[in-house]
Amino acid sequence: MTSSAQAPPALVVRGFTKRYEAFVAVQDLAFEARAGEILGVVGPNGAGKTSTLRSIAGVLPVASGVISVCGHDLALDEQAAKRCLRWIPDDPQPFEALTVDEHLEFTAALYGCANWRPQADELLARFELSDKREALGGELSRGMRQKLAMCCAWLGSPQLVLLDEPLSGLDPRGIRAAKQAILELAARGAAVILSSHLLELIEALASRLLILDRGRCVFVGTLDEARAAFPAQQRGSLEEIFFAATGGGSAPQA
Repeated sequence: MTSSAQAPPALVVRGFTKRYEAFVAVQDLAFEARAGEILGVVGPNGAGKTSTLRSIAGVLPVASGVISVCGHDLALDEQAAKRCLRWIPDDPQPFEALTVDEHLEFTAALYGCANWRPQADELLARFELSDKREALGGELSRGMRQKLAMCCAWLGSPQLVLLDEPLSGLDPRGIRAAKQAILELAARGAAVILSSHLLELIEALASRLLILDRGRCVFVGTLDEARAAFPAQQRGSLEEIFFAATGGGSAPQA
């Protein structure tokens, strides 16, 4: 993983609040993500992780606060902002009537990816989908849908990639391939936002942490900074830090 403290952030979130009628899902959230970094987003169920990622992706409207992607205000220049990012939801749903290969062709056309075929072939091989080129989206298993979503997200040169529980449904080989692909994506200069309940995944891959609880940011920084912020956690694992930051007490002992 690389980091560029001098380059402008790929993502800037300031004063972001998300409401569903009377319920406040996210309250006054502020953070940044820079090129080459993997920002791990963790929090209990209902903490606002998915609402935040969907709003950054432009799936949900931004009614309060500012979200800027590669310098483009999402509310004012949505098309330019979306050209810079890719989004993989927790349960990708491909087009039922398009083949695997047609999904890649469609993605390449959508993002204006030139000479995309060699990269597409490499991605299909990496995620073990080469023999599924002609399979329709509606025929794919849960894990294959996840792999196809990753192939499409990696295609071209995305500057910001949002991943919500990216290992869901993957077999052990797929998990290994996904982890390596995420690291390589950041190494090539993309900012990666990785949201997961798998704390060991976040601890292994993330450059920095964003911990949410009940819609608010309770910590943002590196793992070492988190250990300093919660010094009572003598083991210093992300699990211990998570429980301390979210008011859950000590982690259960194995």
